[in-house]
Amino acid sequence: MLEHFFQCLYCFEEISMLIDPSVASQKYIEDCEICCNPIEVQITIEENELVSFEAKSIEH
Repeated sequence: MLEHFFQCLYCFEEISMLIDPSVASQKYIEDCEICCNPIEVQITIEENELVSFEAKSIEH
């Protein structure tokens, strides 16, 4: 597993997500561990390395 840190789009706190490097392309929704708002995450992995990470807020 890879741990990636980034700033929440809602509460602006630094949070982390665990990423499975065995899946090359991932898109899913995960809640912020601080404020619980949903974040859409899009990830690209190449050779077990994170090459692209995008987080988007989800309109309520």
